[in-house]
Amino acid sequence: MPELWAVTDAGKAEHHCVVIDADGKRKLSRRVANDETALLNLIGDVLALSEGGPVTWAIDLNAGGAALLIALLTDNGSRSYTSPAAPSTTPPADACVIADQARMRRDLQMMRLGDEIAVDLRILTSRRLDLAADRTRAINRLRAQMLEYFPALECAFDYKASKAALVLLTSYQTPTALRRIGNNRLATWLKNRKVRNHKVVAATALESAEAQHTGVTGEKVAAAVVEKPARAVMARRDRRPDRKPVARPSTRRGHPELARRRACPGAPSSSPIPAVT
Repeated sequence: MPELWAVTDAGKAEHHCVVIDADGKRKLSRRVANDETALLNLIGDVLALSEGGPVTWAIDLNAGGAALLIALLTDNGSRSYTSPAAPSTTPPADACVIADQARMRRDLQMMRLGDEIAVDLRILTSRRLDLAADRTRAINRLRAQMLEYFPALECAFDYKASKAALVLLTSYQTPTALRRIGNNRLATWLKNRKVRNHKVVAATALESAEAQHTGVTGEKVAAAVVEKPARAVMARRDRRPDRKPVARPSTRRGHPELARRRACPGAPSSSPIPAVT
């Protein structure tokens, strides 16, 4: 019975699989769609080539586009390993390089389905990083635009930490608009929107407005551009309460580590796993 190595160069929409024997002779080279039916057909064809002999699968990715293939191989009881990525040329050539490495190397790590809670945390952490990056980009665009027409107000607040400054920018972005509303009315307007230290924020904004009486060309359009990222950042802050319903269901499932954690001396009887977004 021949021993085969089936190696896949994984992609997003398609993978390329190369099967070789113990002598390095190519038995199969096929491009296959990243689709359950197509992947099951590939697995069946490779097992048919092995004639009941052992088949070692190697994939150059352990997540992302290769996740479905890894799940199908695990459900099928096949041995699958993580293989180092090949130099990026073409998928067939990369698959051949990976196949030779898988055949000769003995230090490849076996792939297993990830623990469900660990996978959930990875997904939620990745989502949180994306939201944080989007928020940082929006604030940087906002500050860069303000620097062009209202530098005093741009320097007056820390827009990454101050919700009050973002609330202010949703309606008042220019020196003229701030001077027109005045200190008392601006403080009342901020108070109605539940801004903490509304009097200090209003005084700081009016001080910036009094420092600049010259209008810059394009000020009106720039003010409208500043309003949009300010509202976008506010909307992202308002979405934060949804993190508990997303993350808490995982804590109700029975998990071996949870029982071990509760058994530790001094641990509470119900030790929650913190939510991550």
